Amino acid sequence: MLNRHATNQETGTNRNMENMNLIDTFSEFKELKNIDRPTMMGVLEEVFRNLLTKIYGSSDNFDIIINIDKGDFEIWRNREVVEEVEDPILQISLEDAQRIDDSYEIGEEVTEEVKLGDFGRRNILALRQNLAGRIMDLEKTNLYNKYKERIGEIVMAEVYQAWKKEVLVLDDEENELILPKSEQIPSDFFRKGDTVRAIVARVEMKNNTPVIILSRTSPTFLERLFEQEVPEIFDGLITIKKIVRAPGERAKIAVESYDDRIDPVGACVGIKGSRIHSIVRELRNENIDVINYTTNLQLYIQRALNPAKISSIQIDEENKRANVYLQPSEVSLAIGKGGLNIKLASQLVGYEIDVYRETAEAEDEEDVSIDEFADEIDSWVIDVLKSVGLDTAKSVLNLSVEDLINRTDLEEETVNEIVNILKSEFE
Repeated sequence: MLNRHATNQETGTNRNMENMNLIDTFSEFKELKNIDRPTMMGVLEEVFRNLLTKIYGSSDNFDIIINIDKGDFEIWRNREVVEEVEDPILQISLEDAQRIDDSYEIGEEVTEEVKLGDFGRRNILALRQNLAGRIMDLEKTNLYNKYKERIGEIVMAEVYQAWKKEVLVLDDEENELILPKSEQIPSDFFRKGDTVRAIVARVEMKNNTPVIILSRTSPTFLERLFEQEVPEIFDGLITIKKIVRAPGERAKIAVESYDDRIDPVGACVGIKGSRIHSIVRELRNENIDVINYTTNLQLYIQRALNPAKISSIQIDEENKRANVYLQPSEVSLAIGKGGLNIKLASQLVGYEIDVYRETAEAEDEEDVSIDEFADEIDSWVIDVLKSVGLDTAKSVLNLSVEDLINRTDLEEETVNEIVNILKSEFE
C-alpha cells in the first residue's frame, strides 16, 4: 500500500497549495493555551469526518491523518475492488481501480488520497469556519471550567484597562478577568500595568463567553491573605472561625488554635505586627481586629467589642440579642465610628448587640427612656438612636448636633427635631 501512495508524486505539492487557508487556521489554533493536544486532535478529526459524511454519506472508510505541528493533514479513502459496484461509497470497479494501478485485483482494497480541492470552495470555507467555531467554543468551555475550579483562590493579574465601573486585568496567560467597582476596596486606584491581587469570586457564562469576576472586598480574600502570611493557618494549626469586613475600613477575624502552645492572635499579628502589616497594606490600611475565638458567648462578645470595657452583659438566646452595659466613657468605643465596631461585632458573634450606659440611680430617675417618645418620634428613628447606644433622652442631649449626625447618619433637620422634642421634656 505504501508504494501505491508513493505513485502519486504530485499530491504533496498540490495539497500544500490547496491547504493554505487551513494551514493558517492550524497555526492559529495549535498554540491555544487552554486546549490539550488530544482534545485538539479529536475536534479536528470530528470536523473533517462531519464534512466527509455530508459529502459521501459516510466517513467510516476514510483515514484522516492530522499533523498539528506542521499545520497539515491527509485524507485517504479506502474502497474494495469488486467486479460489479453496488455501493460506490465503499466499492470500486476493477476497471477504475486498475486505472489507478494496473496491479489491483478483485477483493483488494484501493487507498487513494482525497484532495481538498475535491470538496469544493464552499465546503472548504464552511470547514474552516466550523473548525474555528468549534475550537473557540472549546477554549471558552475550558477557560470556564479552569476558573470555576479556582473560585476562592487568589490570582495575580495585570491591569490592562481601568474604567469607571470596572477594571479589566489579564492573567499570566492573557485571559481577561474583571474586577468590578463594587468588588474593589473604596480607596483602590489602578493604572494600566499595575499588578492586582484578588480572589476569583464567581464565574459566569454570558452569551456563550466566560466572564471571570474577581473580588478584593470578600471576606474570603482576607482569609486567603492570612493563609499566605501565617504558616500556622496554612498548616492547619490555627483555624479561622469567622471573618466580617467593612472593606477598607475595619475587619474582625476570630481565630482558634488546637495547640495550647500556640497563641493564635500573636501568631496572626507576628512580632511587632510583621505578619499583619503586609495584609493591612494590601487592604489599603484596613483596621484588622484579630480575636481569640471562644464558645463562652459573654467572653466572645466582650472580645468582639474591644477596645471597649464592658461592665455587664444580658443575653437573650431565644431572640439572639445581647444587652451590653458600659460606663458612659466606654460607649463611643464600643459603638465605633459610624457604629461600625458594634455592627461588625454583632455580625461576628451572630447576636444583635444593644449598648446601654450605666448611670447612677438618681440620674436614672431624672432621665427618660427614648421609647417614651414613640408618639412624637418615628419608630425607625428611635431604633437608630438605640442602635448606637442612645437609649435615653439625656444620652441624646449630652451630645452636640454634629456628634449626633456623625454617629447616627441622620439628616441635620431630623436631629434638630429630635433635640427639640427631648428638650421640651425637661423644660
